Amino acid sequence: MSDIARQAQVSEATVSRVINDRPGVSHETRQAVLTALDVLGYERPERLRKRSAGLVGLIVPELDNPIFPAFAQVIESTLAQHGYTPVLCTQSPGGVTEDEYVEMMLDRQVSGIIFVSSLSADTAADQSRYRRLIERPLPIVLVNGYAETIEAPFVSCDDRLAGDLAVSHLVALGHRRIGMISGPNRFINTQRKLAGYRAALARELGASEVSDDFVALTLFGVEGGEVAADRLLEQGVTGIVCASDLMALGAIRAARRRGLSVPRDVSVIGFDDSPLIAFTDPPLTTLRQPVSSMAVAAVRCLVDEIDGHGAPHSEYLFRPELVVRGSTAIAPTRREIAAA
Repeated sequence: MSDIARQAQVSEATVSRVINDRPGVSHETRQAVLTALDVLGYERPERLRKRSAGLVGLIVPELDNPIFPAFAQVIESTLAQHGYTPVLCTQSPGGVTEDEYVEMMLDRQVSGIIFVSSLSADTAADQSRYRRLIERPLPIVLVNGYAETIEAPFVSCDDRLAGDLAVSHLVALGHRRIGMISGPNRFINTQRKLAGYRAALARELGASEVSDDFVALTLFGVEGGEVAADRLLEQGVTGIVCASDLMALGAIRAARRRGLSVPRDVSVIGFDDSPLIAFTDPPLTTLRQPVSSMAVAAVRCLVDEIDGHGAPHSEYLFRPELVVRGSTAIAPTRREIAAA
C-alpha cells in the first residue's frame, strides 16, 4: 500500500478506501490510485475491474535516450486512466521497423496509435503510410513528428523557440562564438532548432555574426555529439547548443579530452531535460520538454478521435523551459581562450 500511495501521491488511508471501494474519495483521486495499481503491476480487486475500452498502440524509438521512456510512461498511465490498454512497441537499429509494428497493431485491431518521434519527422520519408492509416479510418496522433501533408493531430515541443532560448542565454553570458550540434537536416525538428538558432544570432549579434561554419550536423547520440563538438572546438567556439542531452554529454566529453573545462572554457546546453540529467558532472543546462503535458494532450487527442469527437487536425505547440544548471557560465576572455 505504501508503494501505491507513493506512486499516486496520496495517503495509505486513501489507497485503502479505494481498494475497499468506500466513499469519500474524489473521482480524480480514485483514478490516480487505480492507475498506480496498474503501473506497479498489482491486480485490481474483482469489484474494481472494468472492461478494457480497447488496445492502443504506442510506438517509440529506441529506449537508449531516456526521454522516450519518460514519454512512454506518462502516455501509458494516461491511457490506462481512460480505460485503454497500451501496447508498447520500441524500435532498435536492425530490429522491428515502424511499419512492421503498425502491421502488428492492425492485426490486433487496436483502437488507435500514438507515434513518438516517428518517421513523419523525416522529410525524406514516405508520408503516405500515415495517410493510409487515416483513410482506414484509424485514429492516430503524432508526438514531435509534424508533417504538413498528414491530416492528424500533432503534439510538439516548440523546437524553434528552444534554439532561440539557448542562444539568448549564451549571448547574455557574453558568448559570441556559439555553435550548434543537431541531427541530419532532413528532420523537421532539426530544421526548426536551426531556424531558432539562426534567428537569435541575427537578432542578438547582427547578421554578420551568423555563419553555418559553427553548425555541425551529425548522428543523434553521445558519439555524434562528441565528434561534432570536436570540430566546433577546433574553430574556437565558447558555447555549444545541442539538440539532445545525449549530444550535450558527448560535447562535454570532447571538451575534456582537449583539456578544456566545462563551463570555465566552454558552455554546453542540451535539450530534453531527460531523467537524471540534473545529476551529471557538471549538471547540464538544458531546454526542458514538458513531457507530462505533451503526453496527456496526445492521449486526449487520440481518445477524442476514437470517440468520434474529431480532435483538430493541427499542431499543438508546447513551450520548452530553459533550466540553467552548471554547464553554462560567463564566456572566457580572449586571453583565457589563448591560455587554454
